[in-house]
Amino acid sequence: MLARLYPTQRYLALLVVILLVPVAARAQDAGTAPAGVEAAPTDAAAAPTDAAAAPANAGGAAAAPAGPGEGETERPTWGALDATGSGFLLGRTDLGEMSLSGYAVIRYINQLPATQTFVDHLGNTNVIDPRNDIQFHRAMLHFRGWLFDPKIRYQVTVWSVLSTNQTTLYGFAGYQFHKKFNAYAGINTIGGSRSVMGSHPFWLANDRVLADEFFRPGFTGTAWVNGELTPGFWYQVAAGNSLSQLGFTAKQLTRDIATGGTVWWMPTTKEFGPNGSFDDWEHHENVATRFGVSSYRSRENRFNQNSNPAADNYQVKLADSLLLFSTGALAPDVTVNFATVRGASVDAGLKYRGIFLQTEIYQRWLYDFDADGALPVSSIHDSGFYVQGAFYPIKQKLELYGATSWIYGDKGAGFDTSHEYIQGLNYYPAHQTRNIRFNTQVIEVDRSPQSSLFGFYVGGQKGTTLSSAFSFYF
Repeated sequence: MLARLYPTQRYLALLVVILLVPVAARAQDAGTAPAGVEAAPTDAAAAPTDAAAAPANAGGAAAAPAGPGEGETERPTWGALDATGSGFLLGRTDLGEMSLSGYAVIRYINQLPATQTFVDHLGNTNVIDPRNDIQFHRAMLHFRGWLFDPKIRYQVTVWSVLSTNQTTLYGFAGYQFHKKFNAYAGINTIGGSRSVMGSHPFWLANDRVLADEFFRPGFTGTAWVNGELTPGFWYQVAAGNSLSQLGFTAKQLTRDIATGGTVWWMPTTKEFGPNGSFDDWEHHENVATRFGVSSYRSRENRFNQNSNPAADNYQVKLADSLLLFSTGALAPDVTVNFATVRGASVDAGLKYRGIFLQTEIYQRWLYDFDADGALPVSSIHDSGFYVQGAFYPIKQKLELYGATSWIYGDKGAGFDTSHEYIQGLNYYPAHQTRNIRFNTQVIEVDRSPQSSLFGFYVGGQKGTTLSSAFSFYF
C-alpha cells in the first residue's frame, strides 16, 4: 500500500515506523494499569468506556470479594461496553455487588461550507446536509458487578444519543475462568480496529478519526473469549450476528455468523495506560509500546425489503459514502441484497513522558455480491491508514494533538482518494484527573466517505468541520 502514497504520506508512514520501534523498558509506576486489558486503573482517570468501544476483553480472573466497605480488584473487560474503572458502589453483600458509573458529552459541531454537493462514483450529484448545532450529544450509565461468585461478571448499560434520538439498553455477562481464558456473551464488537477494544472515552477527541470510522465494524450480539497468554500479550476471538446490530430486530437478521479476532502485544512496559488509552495523560517515565493485528469477516444483508430503496444496513459504506445496500449504489436501479465483507488491520502505538503516537493501516474487501441485476464490478478493495500524535506542553493539564487519515478507494471500481487533517487541544480543568475534559478541534476534510450524526463527518463533505465539547465521566 505504501507504494500508492504521495511523497508526503510516505514520509509520515516512514517516520511512524521509525518512532514505533520497540525500546526495552521496565514497567513504570503502579499508577498505570497492567498490560493488555489494562487492568482496572488505580487512579481516578480509569473511567468507564462508551458505547463506541465494546466489552471485548471482559477481563481475566477476578479477585476474591473484598471486605465490607473495601473496593474489589478485578481485571477490566475489553470493548465498547466496558465501564471498568471508577464509579460509585451502590451495594455489596455475600451474594453480589453493583456499582454505577457514567459518561456524558455536550458537543458543538459546525460542518462547512453550509451549502454543498458531491458527485458519486456513478456521476450522480448528491446534496450534502451539513450540521451547525449544540447537543447533549451522548450519555451512558453502567450498572456492573458480580453475582454469587466474583468470577461471574455482568454489566447493563443505558445508552442515549440525543443527536440521533436513540436510547437503548444492552449489556453482557461472563465467567472469568483464568487470566489466560475468559468467556462472555452479550453486545460487543467482533474486532477489526484497535479503537473498538475498550479505549473510549480515552481518545484525543470525543469520537474517532475518519479512517477508523470508515473501516471499523460496529457492535452486535456476540460471544467471545479472551485472555492474557503471557505478560503483555492479549488475544480475543469473537463470533457475532453481523458487523452491527444496534437498531435492528432479531427478525431482520440472517442465519450468517460474523467472526473476528485480534491480538496485541505490549513488549516494553506490559501495559498501555488505562483501557489502552489513546494519549499519555499518565505520563510514562519508560517507553510504552503496543503492536496489534486484527481481522474480521461477515456475510452482510441489507436488513430490509427491496421495495424500500434505502437500506437499513448503514454500517457498510462505499468510498464515496453511499450505502452499499441502497438501491442504485453500484448500478442504476439495482439492489445488492447480500455481500461478504472482510477486513484486516495492523496497528502500533508509543507513549513516553506525555508524548503519544499511534497508527493503524486498514484493508477491506467487498465481494460475492448477491444482487437483483447486473453489476459492473465483482469485488471492491479499499485501503487506508491514520496517524495520530499528541504531547502535553503543560503536564496533565493542556494537550495538543494532530492527526491525518487517508482512504484509498478502489480506482478500478471508480472510487477516489479521501483524506483529512486534524488539529486540536484538550484542557483538563480538574486537579489530577482526566475525568473532566474540554476539547476543541478543526478538521479539514476532502471527500468524506463516512457519514453519521454520531461522529464528526457528513458524506461527501469537502471543507472544514469545527467542534468543541465538554465531557465528564465517573
